Amino acid sequence: MTQEHHPPFLLGAMPILFVLLWSTGFIGAKFGLPYAEPFTFLALRVLATIAILVPMVLMMRMKWPQGAGLWGHIAVSGCLVHGAYLGGVFYGIYLGMPAGLASLLVGLQPLVTAALAGPLLNERLSALQWLGLALGLLGVALVLGGKMDLTALSFHDFGWPALTCIMLALAGITLGTLYQKRYCTGMPLLGGTVVQYFGALIVFGLGSLLFESREITWSTTFILTLAWLVLVLSIAAIVLLMLLIKSGEASRVASLFYLVPPVTALEAWWLFDESLPLASLAGMALTVIGVALTAKGARR
Repeated sequence: MTQEHHPPFLLGAMPILFVLLWSTGFIGAKFGLPYAEPFTFLALRVLATIAILVPMVLMMRMKWPQGAGLWGHIAVSGCLVHGAYLGGVFYGIYLGMPAGLASLLVGLQPLVTAALAGPLLNERLSALQWLGLALGLLGVALVLGGKMDLTALSFHDFGWPALTCIMLALAGITLGTLYQKRYCTGMPLLGGTVVQYFGALIVFGLGSLLFESREITWSTTFILTLAWLVLVLSIAAIVLLMLLIKSGEASRVASLFYLVPPVTALEAWWLFDESLPLASLAGMALTVIGVALTAKGARR
């Protein structure tokens, strides 16, 4: 699928809609984790998503991936894009990482992706793109700097285990995006997404069985949060992400993630009273400029 097949309005709306939807995932984690442990929460979310998507694929007679090899590659990408990424983010927030900061740290993905896209995918970045990526990284650093106590080499409200979980999430979404672009270009959109979720379910199921009590405190808040994460994040936002990856260079698609931290930080400030100092606002502005330069400088 190429960009010429999409109406101009759709091409313009897809990135904006994706950023708005994707940012709410961090907020959903904050709302839902008081009622269930991370892997248990995610396993339930993925099971509900699969239960909705499989009948959709069958009733709409959509294609499934062809061949065991492609099924394997798609499952691996699911373990990375969903399993490692969501598992790391949810556990980091569960261990005390503020939702806004978790989003900002995972927002380092574009720089890592751009660095790896060259040797792995033979993609070349222009000077303008590198400038945009550097400005985005600086913006993330400005917001992160306000959260660290340099004299004690520790962080406010959370510790190194939470930070390690977020770094694993960053590695998962970066490698998963590159792996999918390299090995899964022929996957059917919706059928392939279902296979990805089966791969992620293995990760979450094992994590829940090995490390958690699997107890859930059912409440209206938990049910509404779970419904939002399933319908809006696991289905709508992921389908948008798959379309964006399929229609653009990996480094250019990844630059959209720079816009997620500012949106998430604003949401977390509004909903959870997470701090938002002047340096953070300046960092957000830099990330927006960085995204614009990265997208504008993308080679066709």
